[in-house]
Amino acid sequence: MNHSSERLWTPSFITLTLCNLLLFMGLQMTLSTLPAYAEGTLQASSVQVSLVTSLFALSAIASRLFSGKAMEKGGRNLLIFLGLSVSITAVAGYYWAGSILALLLLRMLFGIGFGMASTAFPTMASDIIPVRRMGEGMGYFGLSTSLAMSAGPLIGLSLLQGPGFGSLLICTAAAMVLILPLSYRLATKLPAHHKEPSAPPVSELKGGAFRRLFIPCLLNFLLSVSYGGLLGFLALYGAEAHLEHIAYFFLFNAAAIVVVRPLSGKIYDRFGPPALLIPGSLFIVGGLLLLSFASSTAALFPAAICYGIGFGSMQPALQTWMIQSVEPRQRGMANGMFFNSLDLGVAIGTMILGSIALYTSYGVMYRYSALAPVLLLLIYTSLLLAKRYNRPKSAPKNFSSQSAAK
Repeated sequence: MNHSSERLWTPSFITLTLCNLLLFMGLQMTLSTLPAYAEGTLQASSVQVSLVTSLFALSAIASRLFSGKAMEKGGRNLLIFLGLSVSITAVAGYYWAGSILALLLLRMLFGIGFGMASTAFPTMASDIIPVRRMGEGMGYFGLSTSLAMSAGPLIGLSLLQGPGFGSLLICTAAAMVLILPLSYRLATKLPAHHKEPSAPPVSELKGGAFRRLFIPCLLNFLLSVSYGGLLGFLALYGAEAHLEHIAYFFLFNAAAIVVVRPLSGKIYDRFGPPALLIPGSLFIVGGLLLLSFASSTAALFPAAICYGIGFGSMQPALQTWMIQSVEPRQRGMANGMFFNSLDLGVAIGTMILGSIALYTSYGVMYRYSALAPVLLLLIYTSLLLAKRYNRPKSAPKNFSSQSAAK
């Protein structure tokens, strides 16, 4: 591809975005519903319910440890088709899982397959987005992830409470099966490994790749802790607080993300991460606190909108920051670390918050979960201040490729 072109909405980019949407839709439709299914049908304990989410996340992390390296060696197509095949097999197996142990094993299998495919698609997208529109492009691409993370739970809960668990699994598998022909089209059009430089030369960056990625990984981890509490326990919180339409939270969350995501990418390209991470953290805190005190369905709307604005602006900023911190051939590793920090935050957040809810209540648990974005804000602002006072006057000012702050 000619990287001098500024065209963003190419057929390949649209296809990649659609594939990513379907992949994460298949994940999110079960991620929010299986805990409720495990508790209600398989009589799982609170600890076992938290394992439904955390074991998936941990297995996806393990899978990505080698997926990034495989991407560097041009093994993209194998990762996509093998990962999709494993994931579809696991989803089909959920129907026959008659015990919590069988369900947990299948969740681990699904995590392995999902870890492979979810590393490939964003890396391919970052390779074909024009350099000067990277923030905007990843913002639009990431919109597919955020939409799935918001709409998927809504669809999943509606199917589980309506037609039933079997219909939920059929729709989940269908979403992932649709990716196969789209992926085959991409495999025939795009090179297996993109080699043209489309980011600042790595020689301009100081330190190893891991060092450059550590801070955004840490911030993404903290952002994901609260999201783990939403995925794992929102349905149970609705029952506790007698909120009949708790799934509406995801609907309004998705609406807020749709509005903020296109704007956030352009803001990132112009002003860098600080313009998104600082206000985004405050919106996340506000959304969680409003949710924890919700006593009616109407009270869910402002909570969902606040959370959606914060999450929808922060997540693509962190992912773009990580992609721009490495050379092109390391983007698979950067995307792997991005999603690993997300999954690790979800896994650990689910276990910690589940333990808090066991001894308090789900409402109190969401108040505690607001401490994670507060800590994120403190770490990031401290980093900004440290960079401001310690940077030599002659140091470059490009945040995303040179340092941790403007």
